[in-house]
Amino acid sequence: MRSEHAVRLINVDSRLAIERDGRALDVEHASGGRFSCDVQAVYERWADFRAWAAQVDGEGQPVDEARLGSPVPSPRQVFAIGLNYRDHAAEGNVELPDIPMVFTKFPSSIAGPHAEIVLPADTVDWEAELVVVIGCHAESVQPADAWDHVAGLTVGQDVSERTLQRKPQLCLAKSFPGFSPLGPALVTPDEFDDPSDLEIGCLVDGVQMQKARTSDLIFSIPDLVAYLSSILPLWPGDVIFTGTPSGVGAVRNPPRFLRPGNELTTYIEGIGTMRHRFRAAPRHAHGESEGINA
Repeated sequence: MRSEHAVRLINVDSRLAIERDGRALDVEHASGGRFSCDVQAVYERWADFRAWAAQVDGEGQPVDEARLGSPVPSPRQVFAIGLNYRDHAAEGNVELPDIPMVFTKFPSSIAGPHAEIVLPADTVDWEAELVVVIGCHAESVQPADAWDHVAGLTVGQDVSERTLQRKPQLCLAKSFPGFSPLGPALVTPDEFDDPSDLEIGCLVDGVQMQKARTSDLIFSIPDLVAYLSSILPLWPGDVIFTGTPSGVGAVRNPPRFLRPGNELTTYIEGIGTMRHRFRAAPRHAHGESEGINA
């Protein structure tokens, strides 16, 4: 499936750019204003953009990772899938679902690939995920046609506050500021020999916590696009967190959670790597942290 016309889209200082060999080509400048610098807006014109991007020339400027933002900064809808790897269901001693287990994350939780994230409590967990970005309106899509509606793939973390999750407040527990980081690039499916079989994983302070292949998904990307679009429309720029493999902290013995100063490294083969640091929430005068106290 790999194509010489594949595109790697990045967000540099809130400006849309194409990444080639470690260099960023500013889209607004290179297109003479045909396409704006607005990163989210490009998904509304995805077919036109892909046709232009396939033939545009230019070297661009070296990419500074610290300046990268989310390649999907303000999606209208953010879907997430629970229990979509057999080994993750097994580690939690949970039965496999018959249909995709869908919840939502709020768009205000979106962050870039190198942001600092505040810990609202002492039971915050990691969940490395492959994220699908929709490239055109999708409604009642058949699985065989699902890839035609995908703009690309990116790396995501479904950061989760487990105490609030068990209240239960699943959507809120996964939507604190910074709890949905994306990046470092959006990569079109034709970049990969097989976009359904990529290595995924994460490390905390250099120690491997998760490692799997996306071919282990219970419900594949075509399955998810078809299922969601059978219920409601998917819009350009919507994102789908496809689920996490085994290795999360909450089910370890003893449980392990993120602490101030930890570095969380998340990667997916052929897409790239995100790195996030964590810090404690500010203290009020009475000594309690902001957010949820575990």
